[in-house]
Amino acid sequence: MAKTKAASLADDLVHRFEEQIEKGGMPPGSRFPSEKAVTQDFGVSRTVVREAFARLAARGLLVSRRGSGAYVAEDARYRAFQVTPDEVAEIEDVLELLEMRMGFEVEMADLAARRRSDADLAEIRRALAAMDASTDVDTSVAADAAFHAAIARATGNDYYLRFTDFLGVRLVPSRRLYLQGSDARSHQHYSQVINKDHEAIYAAIEAGDPAAARRAARRHMQKSIARYQDLKQSGRLLRRPLG
Repeated sequence: MAKTKAASLADDLVHRFEEQIEKGGMPPGSRFPSEKAVTQDFGVSRTVVREAFARLAARGLLVSRRGSGAYVAEDARYRAFQVTPDEVAEIEDVLELLEMRMGFEVEMADLAARRRSDADLAEIRRALAAMDASTDVDTSVAADAAFHAAIARATGNDYYLRFTDFLGVRLVPSRRLYLQGSDARSHQHYSQVINKDHEAIYAAIEAGDPAAARRAARRHMQKSIARYQDLKQSGRLLRRPLG
């Protein structure tokens, strides 16, 4: 379902402050307006302001000093890319992250098809077998993550593996959300459906066909997006933390 009004207002505040920081309007070390000033200037509650400040702190942009207030972190403009748990708390967030992941997965499959070794193929096959045999959410999630990690490793580019590990931590909760409350038969059906896509990706990588690998990876991601869109439209998904 749609984000709550408070969550949307907090999103807007975070975006406004991030923009000011990134454009230099609030340089490192400068002081944030007080909670009272923000509530008056933007017409929001203190709860919204505190939520926005908490998110900014989680992103490394804001530091609090006891008795003094909130300040822009000294390294705010040079922070590393991150996706914090509070940013993946709605189905819309999951969908946006999946959209971003599509291009990454497509290019990764292309490189894997060009560079994979026999050892890489064996590792991908092991992940396929584990996914096919899984009957519970933990096994499904672990096998799914292992499959994509094995493809990342097959690229021979450590950055792909590191970024896949990073994304996996944030996408695992969405898989848990999709599978939660299901019985063993449902878990197994889910795993088999996903594995058909995985097998197509593997076949293209094994054949050393980059174009086919790209097509198969894109289809896989498009189907993932469609599943979550259907879940959203069904009205079965209630807002809850994905952790």
